[in-house]
Amino acid sequence: MQPRGTRRGTRERHKALLDLLRQGTTHVDDLAVALAVSPSTVRRDLGRLTADRVVARTYGGAVVPEAFHERPVEESARMRLQAKAAIAAAARPLVAAGATVFLDAGTTCSALARLIADDDWDGDGPVVVTRGLETATTLASSDQVDVVILGGRVRRLSHGLVGPLADLALERLSFSVAFLGADAVDPARGVGEPTLEETAVKERVAARAGRVVVLADSSKLEVSDVPAWTRLPSGWTLITDAAAPEELEQRCADAGVALIRARGTDGAASGMGTRAGAESA
Repeated sequence: MQPRGTRRGTRERHKALLDLLRQGTTHVDDLAVALAVSPSTVRRDLGRLTADRVVARTYGGAVVPEAFHERPVEESARMRLQAKAAIAAAARPLVAAGATVFLDAGTTCSALARLIADDDWDGDGPVVVTRGLETATTLASSDQVDVVILGGRVRRLSHGLVGPLADLALERLSFSVAFLGADAVDPARGVGEPTLEETAVKERVAARAGRVVVLADSSKLEVSDVPAWTRLPSGWTLITDAAAPEELEQRCADAGVALIRARGTDGAASGMGTRAGAESA
């Protein structure tokens, strides 16, 4: 029988491990360094937590699966920062100078907005249309980017604009590419959202875009119980981080979705899943 102190130490390590997973550290080697233990100890802990259905194993690590819970944007902004930065870096090459693009509300889209605003554009910068208050504020810091914000009602948790005024504006706009955020993602079903109003505006955006790209960290792939789903046009692209499960490649291929995995904050990425995904990378 293990001493009580040993059991307490294991419980404390499990708690610290879960905190790291929620913050976006998901790979075994990184978790071992952060916890100052061996990789074998981390694998043993993950095995126990997986058996207890506290975590879900991924290739090389694990994530914490969650039932749907819409977080305030201020809380989301503190989570999975490295994954969001990597996704934004992988998406940045898809924004062309002089193009008109749509950039959604949400913290991953805000990470892309920072890269667009900080870039030194050769010639005309892009025109960026957004429904996110934080996204618009970030973009407005650049004197090379034209920013257009949709009208509408501000949702308190997401700070995203919805409603008839947003619909009216979208009737007069079109985009070379639309970057959408998500509360949940399923390659076959599309993008999961907290309200029907959110799905309506995203569907209208997608219908006006030459290309639709969803930016979502791997934790969004573990959420299945959401109130509403946005159906996207065939051939859309998903950009996620390296912690996404290996089976995602086949799921995207089956659904005709191009998959890009962001490999780090330097913008390296690999295209997987479909021929379109490989070319996109």
